[in-house]
Amino acid sequence: MDGMDKDEGLRVLPRPVRRQVEDGLRAAIMRGRFLPGEHLPDRLLTELFGASRSVVREAVRLLEAEGLVVVVPNRGPFVAFLSPEEAAQVYEVRGVLEALAGAGFAERATPEERGMLRRIYEELAAAGPDTDREALLALKRRFYDVLLAGCRNAYVARMLDQLLNRNAQLRATSLSDPERLPQTVTEIRLVVEAIERRDPDAAWKACRDHVESAAAVALRVLRRRSLGHGAAEAGGEAKASP
Repeated sequence: MDGMDKDEGLRVLPRPVRRQVEDGLRAAIMRGRFLPGEHLPDRLLTELFGASRSVVREAVRLLEAEGLVVVVPNRGPFVAFLSPEEAAQVYEVRGVLEALAGAGFAERATPEERGMLRRIYEELAAAGPDTDREALLALKRRFYDVLLAGCRNAYVARMLDQLLNRNAQLRATSLSDPERLPQTVTEIRLVVEAIERRDPDAAWKACRDHVESAAAVALRVLRRRSLGHGAAEAGGEAKASP
């Protein structure tokens, strides 16, 4: 009996289907598979994820709570679209949270975590203009995963992680600017160097500067699209900033 109980404790249980659909839909939105303003009908999602309509609707409800999806009465769910004004607010909050995470990491991260952050930066620095956008965004996601773990502030980590999911709708926008990737590399280098010096004030500033620079590019594109096509049409085209 003891042996059987031990085996039961070691068993790796599969993720619930609803969680698989939730994670899959979130990832599809963050990668740009579904663009802001795009309709997400039940039939499409049930076929894509091989799940029941009730499971799909529950996953959509959870992503609506995160702000990634908007449910329009009598029309159904759509990928949420951030107006330039809303995006500016997201970046404003993200800048403060990211600065807190950077300062906390500079003070409290382990040597191993500092090394991991340096290695991710080096991968980013080695990326060229032809590097796949999803690969770049995955590198940035790894960077933030390490940063949030090493800052040792659960509240900052939780809030920034949720905001980064919301911000994912903007994070490819600046990548369409050929000058943005070299700027991103320079900005992240300053963050990493401040952290390696264990200088929380410099890490704070470097993180804020990075977010403000990304915001400037993304907001410029969003405003241009809004002026050229109107907010509704721009919602079907907007992408994102790293």
